[in-house]
Amino acid sequence: MPAPVRRLLGIAALLLVWWMASSSLDRKVPAPNEVLRTGSELVRSGELSQAIAASLERVAIGLVLGVVAGTALALLAGLFRIGEDLIDAPLNILRALPALALVPLAILWFGIGELPKVLLIAWATCFPVYLNTLAGIRAVDRAYDELARTLGLSRWTVVRRIVFPGALPGFLAGLRFSLTLGWLVLVVSEQINATTGIGQLMTDARQFFRTDVMFVCLVVYGLLGWLSDRFVRTLERHMLSWRVEYAAR
Repeated sequence: MPAPVRRLLGIAALLLVWWMASSSLDRKVPAPNEVLRTGSELVRSGELSQAIAASLERVAIGLVLGVVAGTALALLAGLFRIGEDLIDAPLNILRALPALALVPLAILWFGIGELPKVLLIAWATCFPVYLNTLAGIRAVDRAYDELARTLGLSRWTVVRRIVFPGALPGFLAGLRFSLTLGWLVLVVSEQINATTGIGQLMTDARQFFRTDVMFVCLVVYGLLGWLSDRFVRTLERHMLSWRVEYAAR
């Protein structure tokens, strides 16, 4: 059976379970056709597109900040012994602090504007990139380092031609985790006095007991997360085509 057909069967099974739940829970769960109808109305009114645009902007800015910070810290810790000594332990301590628990402090320090929302996303997305990129750097075969010394290659050439390609799979794996975390933190960060965004749309729906609108927001979150993951997998296929396990995908 072709892979696209198998994926469609998985989605169909999920819709079937959803439909059965909506039939057996006395309308506490709206049916898929009802959610589709509500979503169409929100699209026609422009409310859903505005919310998606606002949420995408927040995630994009926060993700860029988090990925840049995580990558830079991983390179410093992975390429320099003193960098590892100074960076690795503090970052592992900070990693244990849940981003959602920092919401009150973010409001206290940065107010209720856009800045705390973006910084919370950046905080959550930094650590997966750091950990996976650092693991990728450490996993580079030492035989390549010995070969580079034999050939008399400069340190920058070794980093550019050996370390960076070797660490790339780890970086992309961290990016996939970061995208998922970015969407999860966005849900909570948009509760901070947001006037636009999918989270704000869900908050308004909760106040008016509109479970159909809430399910529309959940479906949008799920689709955005899935599209983000597919985007990174496409990057893996193109950027890691020199590796057999990625070229075969």
